[in-house]
Amino acid sequence: KHLTRFSLLFFLFSVVCGFRGSVLHGLTLELGETVQILEKCEGKDVTFFPFVSQGIFPAGYVHLKKAVVTNRGQYETVVPLEDPIITEVTSTLQEWSVLWKQLYVKHKVDLFYKLRHVMNELIDLRRQLLSGHLTQDQVREVKRHITVRLDWGNEHLGLDLVPRKEFEMVDADQISVSDLYKMDGGRQRHGDSCRMPVPHHLFVNLKSFTYNTIGEDTDIFFSLYDLREGKQISEKFMVRLNKNGGPKNPEKVDRLCALFTDLSNKDMKRDLYIVSQVIRTGRMLLNDSKKGPPHIQYRRPYGCAVLAMSDVLQTISELKEEKDFVLKVYTIITVVVKMKLSHISPNSSSCAGLIISLQLLRGDMEQVRRENPMIFNRGVAITRKLGFPDVIMPGDIRNDLYLTLERGDFERGGKSVQKNIEVTMYVLYADGEILKECISLGSGEHNISEYRSFVLYHNNSPRWSEVIKLPIPIDRFRGSHLRFEFRHCSTKDKGEKKLFGFAFTPLMREDGTTLSDESHELYVYKCDENTTFSNHALYLGLPCCKDDFNGCPNIPSSLIFQRSTKETLWISTQLSSTKLTQNVDLLALLKWKAHPDRVMDILGRLRHVCGEEIVKFLQDILDTLFSILDDNTDKYGPLVFQSLVFIINLLRDSKFYHFRPVMDTYIQKHFAGALAYKELIRCLKWYMDRSAEVVRQDHIQEAMRALEYLFKFIVQSRILYSRATCGMEEDQFRASIQELFQSIRFVLSLDSRSSETLIFTQAALLNSFPAIFDELLQMFTVQEVAEFVRGTLGSMPSTVHIGQSMDVVKLQSIARTVDSRLFSFPESRRILLPVVLHHIHLHLRQQKELLICSGILSSIFSIIKSSSLVHVGQCTDWLTRTWPLSDWQGEYVSCLLSLLRQMSDIHFQHLLDNFQSKEELKEFLLKIFCVFRNLMKLNLILTSFQSSFGFFIFFQNIDFLAVLFINQPSLQLETLTPAKRKKVFDKYGDMRVMMAYELFSMWQNLGENKIHFIPGMIGPFLGVTLVPQNEVRNIMIPIFHDMMDWEQRKNGNFKQVEAELIDKLDSLVSEGKGDENYRELFSFLLEKIEQETWRETGVSFVTSVTRLMERLLDYRDCMKGDETENKKIGCTVNLLNFYKSEINKEEMYIRYIHKLCDMHLQAENYTEAAFTLLLYWELLHWEERPLREFLHYPAQSEWHRKEGLCRKVIHYFNKGKCWEYGIPLCRELALQYESLYDYQSLSWIRKMEAAYYDNIMEQQRLEPEFFRVGFYGRKFPFFLRNKEFVCRGHDYERLEAFQQRMLGEFPQAIAMQHPNQPDEGILQGDAQYLQIYAVTPVPENIDVLQMDRVPDRIKSFYRVNNVRRFRYDRPFHKGPKDKDNEFKSLWIERTTLILTHPLPGISRWFEVDKRELIEVSPLENAIYVVENKNQELRTLISQYQHKQLHGNINLLSMCLNGVIDAAVNGGIARYQEAFFDKEYISSHPEDTEKITQLKDLMQEQVHILGMGLAVHEKLVHPEMRPLHKKLIDQFQMMRSSLCHVRPHICF
Repeated sequence: KHLTRFSLLFFLFSVVCGFRGSVLHGLTLELGETVQILEKCEGKDVTFFPFVSQGIFPAGYVHLKKAVVTNRGQYETVVPLEDPIITEVTSTLQEWSVLWKQLYVKHKVDLFYKLRHVMNELIDLRRQLLSGHLTQDQVREVKRHITVRLDWGNEHLGLDLVPRKEFEMVDADQISVSDLYKMDGGRQRHGDSCRMPVPHHLFVNLKSFTYNTIGEDTDIFFSLYDLREGKQISEKFMVRLNKNGGPKNPEKVDRLCALFTDLSNKDMKRDLYIVSQVIRTGRMLLNDSKKGPPHIQYRRPYGCAVLAMSDVLQTISELKEEKDFVLKVYTIITVVVKMKLSHISPNSSSCAGLIISLQLLRGDMEQVRRENPMIFNRGVAITRKLGFPDVIMPGDIRNDLYLTLERGDFERGGKSVQKNIEVTMYVLYADGEILKECISLGSGEHNISEYRSFVLYHNNSPRWSEVIKLPIPIDRFRGSHLRFEFRHCSTKDKGEKKLFGFAFTPLMREDGTTLSDESHELYVYKCDENTTFSNHALYLGLPCCKDDFNGCPNIPSSLIFQRSTKETLWISTQLSSTKLTQNVDLLALLKWKAHPDRVMDILGRLRHVCGEEIVKFLQDILDTLFSILDDNTDKYGPLVFQSLVFIINLLRDSKFYHFRPVMDTYIQKHFAGALAYKELIRCLKWYMDRSAEVVRQDHIQEAMRALEYLFKFIVQSRILYSRATCGMEEDQFRASIQELFQSIRFVLSLDSRSSETLIFTQAALLNSFPAIFDELLQMFTVQEVAEFVRGTLGSMPSTVHIGQSMDVVKLQSIARTVDSRLFSFPESRRILLPVVLHHIHLHLRQQKELLICSGILSSIFSIIKSSSLVHVGQCTDWLTRTWPLSDWQGEYVSCLLSLLRQMSDIHFQHLLDNFQSKEELKEFLLKIFCVFRNLMKLNLILTSFQSSFGFFIFFQNIDFLAVLFINQPSLQLETLTPAKRKKVFDKYGDMRVMMAYELFSMWQNLGENKIHFIPGMIGPFLGVTLVPQNEVRNIMIPIFHDMMDWEQRKNGNFKQVEAELIDKLDSLVSEGKGDENYRELFSFLLEKIEQETWRETGVSFVTSVTRLMERLLDYRDCMKGDETENKKIGCTVNLLNFYKSEINKEEMYIRYIHKLCDMHLQAENYTEAAFTLLLYWELLHWEERPLREFLHYPAQSEWHRKEGLCRKVIHYFNKGKCWEYGIPLCRELALQYESLYDYQSLSWIRKMEAAYYDNIMEQQRLEPEFFRVGFYGRKFPFFLRNKEFVCRGHDYERLEAFQQRMLGEFPQAIAMQHPNQPDEGILQGDAQYLQIYAVTPVPENIDVLQMDRVPDRIKSFYRVNNVRRFRYDRPFHKGPKDKDNEFKSLWIERTTLILTHPLPGISRWFEVDKRELIEVSPLENAIYVVENKNQELRTLISQYQHKQLHGNINLLSMCLNGVIDAAVNGGIARYQEAFFDKEYISSHPEDTEKITQLKDLMQEQVHILGMGLAVHEKLVHPEMRPLHKKLIDQFQMMRSSLCHVRPHICF
């Protein structure tokens, strides 16, 4: 076949179909993997060499991609030529797919489904990008969605978050380390700019209104209501429905929706309700045809519904789609004025309800429109807040007057019943014309010209609380007024609406201000149905309210309209206008020319105008101010300056911050004050020069804060003047700026330590100072501006003791200077950098304000390129000599790395040449090493060498750094995900191996000086070997051999190496280091030791260390995993015994004693905890030798520590109810107290001993059961593998429960169903097998158990405690089996297990040390069974002998019944047939004695049963007499059968 070799071009192929690779040299492929082609074979198959492995596969299984090679060389990477974000999505999805499946296995179901949803979204978004049919805006939006989902998934899966720029991963090689650190979550260093609050918008969609009793046209109003403040906060959204429940306007089907806009975060925390009012239009009374003719329509309240936002806010906040809610409609019983639930009750006769859907949107309206086009395509009704939002956007033109028809009080008028009052309202212009479509009942419907209120039936004091919006054109507002007409709606046949009165109010006052935002009490004037209002002047001259009446007291009484003194109408108004004002002071300012004599007073009162009013008229106000300035500069200049400062500072408020662009636009396009700059400079300089004299400097500080915009006005004014005069007076302008900067430097140079006021002035100036650079650059060169700035920064005090707050402000000003456009010019940096570094150096030396300093340095390194780097040696010196030991190390690390990265060989050489001697260089390098060590958080304490040993300190530092480098978490490739591991390895290789070779080389170069690093470097080198990388371990092992050899040569042994190695091994493994392969590590060391003269001791030492390592790894695995207490305890016991018996490390032994004791206490194993602590107690003596502080013990004498331990052990034995073990300790403690004549303590301990005796006799104790457990298979931990144990069960724990517990602790284990010993296949199998069965304790203290007078409570303790031997019986048949009587051939295989330690002890289970196996004959077994049964009967009967009459004797009844029934129908009867037969006796003469023993035991059993029946007869309840009679009869039969065999048994 012809081969084509690709040598220069690289092609990248994506796998589009999986391939098993079952052919020869076949390469297994997974869908989505990437391969790189190096060779192609013409034919069916193609030969490929992928990144890791190589092989062949069909060409059609892959898809070609163009690619480029980066990082050429050993670790080159092939990158596809496609949008980087597509590549990232592909690799991320491959990485997530593995982790996603693990989520299901780990039962993280919620995250599993969420991640699946996100993965599907990413696949769809990737498909959209690949389609190539998106616009640039759409591509940007898709990329934004992709990055949000990628970051969300990586965060929830615990993966690395990717630093991004413009939605794409940044290339770490192409970006400053400082910038990379900032992207990776570095803290914000300089104050955040004022951010605009994000508004919320509530989307409400009415889906249906279900009702069955109205049958009339209906208006439904929705609004937002604040229950706590008792007021409506939004406009109303209105929906008009016909009597069938559908929209009156057919075009609005499925379009009944509104958007309640501009809700702030504060609004969302209010006690908000969505309130819905239902108003029907029809008859006066529903379902009453008599009340008025059908052609007369009334607006009548029907009901309302409420929904608490607090109940739904969390739900709709988390969803991105609409959520449905059902609102129950309540009929009105009392008039709903405040919309409180106490005023409404459910309508039991109807099932009216509103179904609405809600969705919460966030962002400004432009963003909401862009992100939710479907909502706005449905004709959504924009429903605004009453009043302005928190942020007033420029260009937001609005002129709305909100009127609330609150309530009225009217006379009955001679009628027997109260009136049905309807209010009609009109908006009329000055000429009496009714303004058309100037009334809005709610958004979503057209405006109307006439408003009619709803009618409250028979109510002379109606409460409407109905909000009406009046969008009156601005040109019609002046001169317009409102007229309210009151009519009584008769319910008689004619259904007339009779006019009986009216009220009115103008919209503007005489001074030009609008109606104030408050409640107004309007006068009601009498009139009748025949009254016409054609001449509105007839009533406009009348007072409309009390305030109006006070203004015109002389009103003639002969007018046409007479006021009804007992009738009143209350309304309230709220103006939301960007064109009209209610402020008299503002109006006076805008019309200043009408009152030129009041200009001084008008300017002074500007500060009292609210901010909303000022920003609404910002351009007009500014024009007015500069117009006043031009009119008389000398007279009005300072006041205009103060007013301008006030307005500029007003725009610093977050509420008005976004009006700054309006100010900028005004300055650039509308400002015309060409001469203003002179007065502004003069006033600003005058303020600064007075800062040293004035005590109160509030006005000076305000001017300093306004510096940015003052300079904008100054510069723009000068530009206008220069254009108009062709550059005249340029020198004068420059001179004035120079003088102004001299004043600035003067302010900053003042000593402010004794004046807090001056500190605030200087702080205000420094905060504003960097903002003027861009303005100065319009008039001056870069060098000139840089000189201005350098002089200003240089004028600041060169001390860090002027006050912490001032230090912060000073550095923040420098930081903004570095971040400014001015600093980006190389020519300005040459001027500014020295003064900036000078101030940073001062703070670093004092360890002050380190966070801000790091931010400044970071910004400098982000801007400066290596070609323009200056003062490298100085920067390096500052960063090392003043290295901050603080929480901000990350920032300084990025700075240091940026510096080292930008330094070239020339810079390094220049730095080294600056050192005068090797001592200086060595000192510098040691400081650098200290910096690196602090950087990597290595808390090592160097060995205390004298100054002459500086060489050793130097090399020890190098070794420490190398060790720490190898152990860096970021370099542990084994802990990384496969995708990340591949990326790191492809680009850098395994840097741990390279550093290990360097470390080995340094060690070899030490020569005879190696002995000085023993044992100091054992711990660090051992830490390197614990890295799970075989090559690193193989490199390091010879160093340990070298250390042992050097110490052997010097001291004749290697005790130091041995002790240090054991100590460090224990601490390092306990920290979680090491892996399974580490067990085999020291086998390599053994090979080297074989050739040494000290081979024997070396091999012994390495063998012990290897065994310790095995136990430590088991201990570590148990502790770090979710293992049960039993596993942890067993592993700790194993390790504790090893330290005691094999290594004899007493301190480590004691440490593990206390760890084990704590585990027992946590598991409530108090007896075992006592035995564990007793081990430490036994190591101590009753001596006065002082002991140092250790663990939780204070420094004390050995006697006191032993006494404290003894008391604690006694206490634990008491809690474990093992008083017999506590009593000897009480006696020993009593002897000590007695010898010291400490009678108080002696009395206490004797009383405790006595109490323990009482407890033994009085308290009930359960006898535990014991279980033998075999752990077979190589999957078990080392301390359990192929071993058998006997375990002491918990209280009430039986075999089945114990088996379930063990299988729960070892969920992978297989339960063996037979008691036979396992074969080799099971022992060496790669699995876990558990063999469990119950065993019987064999007591050690037989004497106590055989004493008749010893109470059973005492005997029961000795039967199950201090037991080392346990028995297990397995029945089997030997010889032919007798079908009639199986007892003849029933043998017992009795296995006795002997433990390493008796139970109870320091653990609930101990390993079986050896086994004994014997066979028990059928006769011997019968003797054993009858003997045990007799003992059981005797114990039970003795318990019942002193019971009360007719007590509970169920246990005695069952036991007697079981024995007697068995004796009659089997049991003893079978034994008689089997062993008392003449044939058996003659054929087994050697069993004569045993037969006699069995007969005696039977006789004894009959005697015991007789005693038991006598006790039973005395205690049996009358109802149980039949049972007792039955037992007596069966007992007679049993005794008769025995008499037949041996007559003398009878009695």
